[in-house]
Amino acid sequence: MRKLVKMIKLNNLQYNANRDPQFYRRLPNEEFRLQVFLEGRGQARARLEAEDRTLCDAQIELPGVLDCRFAFDTAGVRIGTLTVEGEGETHRQDLRLDVIAEAWVG
Repeated sequence: MRKLVKMIKLNNLQYNANRDPQFYRRLPNEEFRLQVFLEGRGQARARLEAEDRTLCDAQIELPGVLDCRFAFDTAGVRIGTLTVEGEGETHRQDLRLDVIAEAWVG
């Protein structure tokens, strides 16, 4: 049986919770890009929530891709919860969304 979620990319890199978070960090008001590659047939609903608000919410034809862009206006670490429902399956994953106050020099 195939998985519903084939791959997750954050800022054009395959998401890996063990990777150094520096690879995914953004500055305030700088855009994050989330891509979720889905497999299967029919339709799926994909949603990303963080800080009690919905950042992305879409109905997607399978196979397909959720392409979502969002930004935060203040520095800090947020945990976004990605939920994908389709083909009788629910995939839920937490993503670290890290916004730094100032760009590193060097």
